[in-house]
Amino acid sequence: MPSLLALHAAGHEIALVVTQPDRPAHRMKVTPPPVKVAAEELGLPVFQPERIRDPEAVERLRTISPDLLVVVAYGQILPQSVLSIPRLGAVNVHASLLPRHRGAAPIARAILAGDDKTGVTIMKMDEHMDHGPVLAMRATSIGDREGAVQLTERLAEMGAELLVETLENFDDARSVDQDHAQATLAPKLTREEGELDWSLDAQEIDRRVRALQPWPGVTLPTPRGRAKVLTGHVDGDRYVPEVMQLPGKRPAAAKQVLGDA
Repeated sequence: MPSLLALHAAGHEIALVVTQPDRPAHRMKVTPPPVKVAAEELGLPVFQPERIRDPEAVERLRTISPDLLVVVAYGQILPQSVLSIPRLGAVNVHASLLPRHRGAAPIARAILAGDDKTGVTIMKMDEHMDHGPVLAMRATSIGDREGAVQLTERLAEMGAELLVETLENFDDARSVDQDHAQATLAPKLTREEGELDWSLDAQEIDRRVRALQPWPGVTLPTPRGRAKVLTGHVDGDRYVPEVMQLPGKRPAAAKQVLGDA
């Protein structure tokens, strides 16, 4: 969403905002994606196809005849039938320093890997996932206690700023091919990755607690059943939970959940 707001604020003509369909959310209430809400507040037209590769969706984009496609965390791989529509091609804002962490979960995977830095990349798109030549890149350190939620917010703002800067000089921008031999993947997160036990290394537990928020979250066994760890820290060779939550309960100090108080 920061990229949409930044493009609009910079005066770019936005002919159409394409985002995911409304989905059931809290208490199964059908909820629009935040990008749709922001676009409508700006008075921009919105299109929400189930699959961007469907012929009807492709034809809708052709009727717009855009000069450029800008893709940010869309969640679907664009086929050549879409990539070939804009006169100037398509660019993607990706939340990693490509070719490291190509895929759906680059922010969480950077934390899980113990990386001390990450960043944002503006790249030209091709049919392969996060594979195209790089137009611009900006790095940032990952804080010792920074979680995926906080890092996502920071990278979204960084990506929006770098996107606007890149488009300002787009005609003169030089692209550089990625070193594909150095590529690593960042696959979707799974629920099983958050189901931990106390035998794991403290640093590993800490990385998972920080990386796997808000989903799938991390659970650890306690005398009262498995509890979700919301925050904690490493103390020597031990992981010390600070706030935990039992199913159906409110978050509480870890000692209350662990039975030490």
